[in-house]
Amino acid sequence: MLPRIDSIKQIRLKIGITQKKLAIMTGVSTSMINQIESGTSQPSYNTAKKIFENLAKLEGESSSHTAGDFCSKDIIKLKPTNTLHDAIKKMHELSISQIPVFDNSTIVGVISEDGIVKHLADVGEAQLKKSKLADTMDSVPPIVDWDTPANVLVPLIRYSKCILVTKNSKIVGIITASDTLKMME
Repeated sequence: MLPRIDSIKQIRLKIGITQKKLAIMTGVSTSMINQIESGTSQPSYNTAKKIFENLAKLEGESSSHTAGDFCSKDIIKLKPTNTLHDAIKKMHELSISQIPVFDNSTIVGVISEDGIVKHLADVGEAQLKKSKLADTMDSVPPIVDWDTPANVLVPLIRYSKCILVTKNSKIVGIITASDTLKMME
């Protein structure tokens, strides 16, 4: 899925390139880029894809942001012995959709709204609240270093519930899909 077409101009200006440079990189005319940005012409899917790929490449080159810049430092944690009821309650209280599960200081998995819904379909509501996280959690999420470039994070978050961030071999932050949206600001 591509970003919205009307974001092209905003991204291009943020990066600081001209319509002409974007046109050359994409293989279309400067006039076409102007028409797309003004909303008078809609690009084909392939043209839009090329534009966004080039913008992402340039943005990655110009970005010095790292995982440490975007992670939430306040990590909510649960234990494998906690129940799904504990997880559901904590998610509702804090308006979050996933919680890492730690056995002492070792990450052992993650519990997510999606995982809870899947488990509900398997065991039914009566057993759901009594189930232990150890029996229902998803596998350990990706773990990246504090200095990992921000452009590496988006592909990771597409396939996992969250990303944990380490600094000096200690988990110090968490990145969720909503945190990756901060990169667009």
